[in-house]
Amino acid sequence: MTHTDSYSIYPIRHHGPGSARSVERALAANPPDVLLVEGPADADALLPFLNSPELEAPVALMAHVQGEPERAVFYPLAAFSPEFVAFRWALERGISARFMDLPASMTLATVTGPTDLEAPEAPPSPDSAAPDAPGPEADPETSSEPALRADPLAVLAQAAGFTDFERWWESLVEARGDDAATFEAVAEVMAAVREEQTAGERDGLREAHMRQTIREVLKAGQRVAVVCGAWHAPALTAEVLEREKKADSLLIQQHLKAVPKVKAALTLVPWTHGRLTMQSGYGAGVQSPGWYAHLFADRPHVSAEWLTRSARLLREHKLDASSAQVIDAVRLSEALAAIRGLGLPGLPELTDATRSIFAWESDLPLRLLDEKLLVGERLGSVPEGVPAVPLAQDLAAAQKRLRLKVEATAREQVLDLREDTDLSRSQLFHRLTLLGIPWAKETAVRGAGTFKEGWSLRWEPEFAVRVVEASRYGNTLVRAANSYAAGLARRAATLNELSELLEVTRLSNLPGAARVALKALDVRAAAASDVSELLGALPPLARLARYGDVRSRGSDDPTPVFRALVARAGANLPNAALGLALEAAQVIQKNVAKADAAVSLLQDEASRAEWLAALHALDAQDDAHPLLHGDAVRRLRDHALLGEDAVRERMALALAATRDPASVSAWLERLSGRRRLAAAARPRPAGTA
Repeated sequence: MTHTDSYSIYPIRHHGPGSARSVERALAANPPDVLLVEGPADADALLPFLNSPELEAPVALMAHVQGEPERAVFYPLAAFSPEFVAFRWALERGISARFMDLPASMTLATVTGPTDLEAPEAPPSPDSAAPDAPGPEADPETSSEPALRADPLAVLAQAAGFTDFERWWESLVEARGDDAATFEAVAEVMAAVREEQTAGERDGLREAHMRQTIREVLKAGQRVAVVCGAWHAPALTAEVLEREKKADSLLIQQHLKAVPKVKAALTLVPWTHGRLTMQSGYGAGVQSPGWYAHLFADRPHVSAEWLTRSARLLREHKLDASSAQVIDAVRLSEALAAIRGLGLPGLPELTDATRSIFAWESDLPLRLLDEKLLVGERLGSVPEGVPAVPLAQDLAAAQKRLRLKVEATAREQVLDLREDTDLSRSQLFHRLTLLGIPWAKETAVRGAGTFKEGWSLRWEPEFAVRVVEASRYGNTLVRAANSYAAGLARRAATLNELSELLEVTRLSNLPGAARVALKALDVRAAAASDVSELLGALPPLARLARYGDVRSRGSDDPTPVFRALVARAGANLPNAALGLALEAAQVIQKNVAKADAAVSLLQDEASRAEWLAALHALDAQDDAHPLLHGDAVRRLRDHALLGEDAVRERMALALAATRDPASVSAWLERLSGRRRLAAAARPRPAGTA
């Protein structure tokens, strides 16, 4: 029994628009004093934010262990989720509303590792919010749970001959004309299903906790409405509440003693439609969030409007899609539904009609519609004041101050670093990248000059976890990035790591971390002897010294360290050029080229003198690898330190008959700087022009 004068149960499908509309109508027809919804009982403080006009679904409740943000679980809510709709209905009318499932602190006690949403081997954290899906301990790829347990209502729809669950629900509601009766029927079917299957240990614990919460409210003499996953409805009836009273109390006490105590922090974070799909690994995921959002809008002509939207989108991307084709597609979808014995076309029928009418032999229209319409990628937003770590608040303030829109789809931006706002944006992006929050990824930019940067911005929900993780380093982005970069400098094992880190601190405007890295670089350079490592550290230092006043504004002058590195590399370069294989010589040559460019960029006379002395010493090294010797001769010529006569003398020695062809080729290649010019330098036969 699912309905009495004081107690009603509404079994729903998670993220089902038909269920959402039915719940809203049922609550309006029989208003409760208290609404109880499946979800973490310790998240009640966040409920008022769900009714904020500033909140835009999809969002997710995020719970993590304080001090261990990698141990996190998510409870997603879309605009068409019955739980979200029920809460908003109650909050708008001042009706008391609560969660009734296991507290997140108890759920997190069993989550022992990182919950990477992308990794199938990791515990699928969103499933903790999916009562009809495997719990956090289960792997959606390998779970042995039968399909009926994973999504029982979808299986019932298929048994009724429907390929689209939501259209089956609509047909069921229309046939009965009574939402309460529909929920009653679903509960009866679920009771029959559960007779054939045993609920798991975790389900038993969750249902015991839900029953305890329901009993507390009923004991106060209040009318209660319960919104829960269809699978749990038979376990929450009035008869079971009475029968399992003592057993529930004992089970919960045993569990509390068995699991470790953890302190959970809860907040609301933006979510995306993409993360609601089954393809994302979400156990309670749906096939097409965009289609469900379309259905939830309760449009009078669902099929026609969907196909009209499809045609409009195709035309926006310069693809053929006429009004006549829309009419043909609507008729075809209805014919397909009739052939398949369906009362209404569902998404499969509409997709088949789209493929036949719009796609022809190309799959481009379907790929476009899949991304833009079927998934309908959308990023939710949460209102100001939602509990969050200070670092997240600082990031939100920076995004608002710099007028940066947070979106789920990629947005390209080209920054002009001569402008203060764009320079601040660049520094923000580099700081986030340093902290492992790649909201913005650097892209190539056409044109000359160093004052432009290209970025591609796309926000992913899991970045919320990374922000919490990064908060251990500081409460603001500047402090966190400085602290994290300084730690990297202290742990760096090579000069290259330190020099690259210095480049990051320059781009991120982190003078504090730059000083730590520069000091560590100075200490390590004094003991370094590897020429490639020494040469490779020069370019970032040159950029830091040359552009530091523009980008970093106040960092220590790295020129003394640069000079020391040039001197040490120059002293070791001639000996390093001896007895090398071709591959090793090519590595050193590439680093020589970078170092030469770095010296030219810095325009420091002391460094230039040290570097040219090193090239002269390499030129004088007769046994140096031909590739490096030819390269040194060319650079000295280009610096106007070797005349044409001197170059011809060295060429004569390099082309001597005693030299092997490979050595000659290597020397000529580097002298010219281009392979195609090597042939032009070979001696010509007598009599040719």
